[in-house]
Amino acid sequence: QVQLAESGGGLVQAGGSLRLSCAASGRTFTDGYWAWFRQAPGKEREYVGARVDNGLITYADSVKGRFTISRDSAKSTVYLQMNDLKPEDTAVYYCAAGNSVRVVRSPRQYDYWGQGTQVTVSS
Repeated sequence: QVQLAESGGGLVQAGGSLRLSCAASGRTFTDGYWAWFRQAPGKEREYVGARVDNGLITYADSVKGRFTISRDSAKSTVYLQMNDLKPEDTAVYYCAAGNSVRVVRSPRQYDYWGQGTQVTVSS
């Protein structure tokens, strides 16, 4: 079993930055798919971006150019650098991981999830 733990959320003003971390523990999880999702109150879980098994990284249009996903394989940690944050980015952010993902934007494709970390952007 793989456990994921996010950290780094908080309150930031519009235009500010935050870096979220997602650390994996338990059974070794190296290659595979890593993704970030977010969920605002009353809304469905939304795809943010993913690092697929060949290293390619994709982003939702709403965050492209502002958010960056990176990975430190030695630490089994994935990061989400968020710049130029906007109030509409306010949500609980979740990291997810999976071995066999066909549709990276679908939350149901992922096997492992973190508990989420709150990001609040004030205007």
